[in-house]
Amino acid sequence: MKKLVALALLLAAAGCAKQEPATGTQGAAANNGGAIVINGAGATFPYPIYSKWFSEYGKAHPNVKINYQSIGSGGGIKQLSAKTVFFGATDGPMSDEQLKNAGAPILHFPTVLGGVVPIYNVPGVSQPLNFPASTLADIYLGKSKKWNDAGLAKANPGVKLPDTDIAVVHRSDGSGTTYIFVDFLSKVSAEAKTKIGVATSVSWPVGVGAKGNEGVAGLVKQTPGAIGYVELIYATQNNITFGAVQNKSGKFVQASLQSVTAAAAGVTIPDDFRVSITNADGADAYPLSSFTWLLLYQNNEDKARAKVMVDFLKWALTDGQKFAPELGYAPLPQPVIEKEKIALQKVAL
Repeated sequence: MKKLVALALLLAAAGCAKQEPATGTQGAAANNGGAIVINGAGATFPYPIYSKWFSEYGKAHPNVKINYQSIGSGGGIKQLSAKTVFFGATDGPMSDEQLKNAGAPILHFPTVLGGVVPIYNVPGVSQPLNFPASTLADIYLGKSKKWNDAGLAKANPGVKLPDTDIAVVHRSDGSGTTYIFVDFLSKVSAEAKTKIGVATSVSWPVGVGAKGNEGVAGLVKQTPGAIGYVELIYATQNNITFGAVQNKSGKFVQASLQSVTAAAAGVTIPDDFRVSITNADGADAYPLSSFTWLLLYQNNEDKARAKVMVDFLKWALTDGQKFAPELGYAPLPQPVIEKEKIALQKVAL
């Protein structure tokens, strides 16, 4: 455990050094040599696709530079509400209270779909494990403490699970990835709903925190016996084994573009796009799936920036979707895209 704490502190320090908060007022002009510069901050979950999008959009629009810092969903919501950035990003929709405290209407725009996966580092076990929903909750409640836990053993016949302590790793920062994870846990465990709750930042009963998806992935990779949760692309990029999770129908499903898309199938999308698709119906649905949202004030003093962001979002919803699969994200369903195109008309230009 001392080694786990030391690694967590090192990774947290590295994350703080790497990812400083974005700056710049929302309304003031931010021009550099005639270019329009727009600052945003928020979720680490969509950082790879946003980086690609801002780069590609910039190539086609050399007079525009969009900066984005992956500081976590909680940080993105706070900075947007404080108007120190022009747009925010989150993997957990803003609550009614957060929207009220923002002082003016904020719009949610889904950009892609993704999955959160349980990653682990169990010596002697290289194959993907099956995680029963209740057992996953018990691990993060501190009730299941060993890798040869009865629930895990039953779900993984033929796998020799060691009598090794489970070293729990979670996010230390406000995180949409955490929101997705605990939203699922709350649906499969009444105790998790009560003791952990559903928010971008929660009080964990057990474990050590690390900053960002990168920090959790790094800490799990370096700690024998560790388990954590990250967005799918961070598991694949870091070559970390991740498990299948038991869905609502009782089936163990691996995260993939197809299983994430299946989770969104048939879900009724509200006009404000704030919707949960964790533990969705469907035999092939991956239960830790979610939209990720870009946040934008409905009314902005800087109309030039607002016009650029609306144009960017129109591009992201059409041409930009083709980049999603290669980066491990599922493109948005066409009905959602069409609904968003209409919603973009609400942004005052």
